[in-house]
Amino acid sequence: MPLRPKKIMRNRIIQVYVHPVATPVGPLTMVAEGDAISGCYWDPNDKRIGAACQHDAASDALLKEATRQLHSYFAGRLRAFDLPLAPHGSAFQIRVWDALQTISYGEVVSYTAIARAIGAPTAVRAVGTANGRNPLSIFIPCHRVIGEDGSLRGYAGGLQAKAWLLDRERSGNLVRQSNLGPP
Repeated sequence: MPLRPKKIMRNRIIQVYVHPVATPVGPLTMVAEGDAISGCYWDPNDKRIGAACQHDAASDALLKEATRQLHSYFAGRLRAFDLPLAPHGSAFQIRVWDALQTISYGEVVSYTAIARAIGAPTAVRAVGTANGRNPLSIFIPCHRVIGEDGSLRGYAGGLQAKAWLLDRERSGNLVRQSNLGPP
């Protein structure tokens, strides 16, 4: 499902909810804006969360469903998320994040392959930067992107968390190369 870029809404109040979630690889902080998940951050103090929305909304139905799906993913019962996502980003970042969503559970792909897939084969570093700025960790699987040589590269949750996530996905099936091209 292609991502919906957020539209600027004038004179309209959108409810913003923040919800912490404990996971096997550390705490995550989810953010919901209106009817979509707009963030899932490793750092609860991430500046993208914003000071104006520092209240908990554990009763919000969307965040409850996102939490349920995260727990199912970590338990190995869910391979693809079915949630409305609305990250904030540039047009280029949205293209990269859309491409990340095509990487199936248990697959890995390189930054170079993502650059080629979005029609920007020389923008490998920009792809890496966009990958690193992914506001929806795990929901948009930036952990499935590896170096050209097959090595693990940076991850907001740390390389140990990235390795754990890939190992978890590998436990059900071998991690294989994506159809986007060679790693």
